[in-house]
Amino acid sequence: MDLSYFFNLAGVTVFAVSGALAAAEKKTYHADAFSVFFTGFITAIGGGTLRDITLGNYPVSWVSDSNVLWAIFAGFAITFVFPRFLIRMKTGIFFFDTVGIGIYTVIGTRISLLSGVNPFAAAILGMVSAVFGGVIRDTLINEVPMIFRREIYATACLAGAILYIVLDKYEVNGSLNTAVSALLVILVRMVAVRFNLSLPKFRLPE
Repeated sequence: MDLSYFFNLAGVTVFAVSGALAAAEKKTYHADAFSVFFTGFITAIGGGTLRDITLGNYPVSWVSDSNVLWAIFAGFAITFVFPRFLIRMKTGIFFFDTVGIGIYTVIGTRISLLSGVNPFAAAILGMVSAVFGGVIRDTLINEVPMIFRREIYATACLAGAILYIVLDKYEVNGSLNTAVSALLVILVRMVAVRFNLSLPKFRLPE
């Protein structure tokens, strides 16, 4: 197992925390322990499952690798043990979600390249791996999915995926490539939020 495998497990954990926090923080309905865990679970495996189905990689990762499930349980345990601390962190969900999309983008891109797809498709699947769990999470808790908001989100993932593909072409060490490309996603998203940057709004002609 190389470092990328542990990056993947880390991404699963932080996405599980992100989903569980989002459900626990929702004020419009009562979230019991199971609904919090379920939201975290779906957030953690949603993007990777869609990617594996698209690539025809069966069984999907969380079915074939029990460590993925343990990583999800770890994320739920962190949320369960430290709920007040995490919820009081105004940037808690944002931080975990941002780290999650950074890791998932490059892991999804790497898996796609190893499956033999073309670089363009690998970048798209890397982005899908990163954002689809959050789309499901936001839908479950009745929020507008992040990709439909003004913030730069999926674009940051594409930037990281493209960087990973370029560095991989030049045979940069895989673990270093993973770390650098994930960091780019995280930095692009954080800078965009900090300075309120966004892409131009698309308007249909009147």
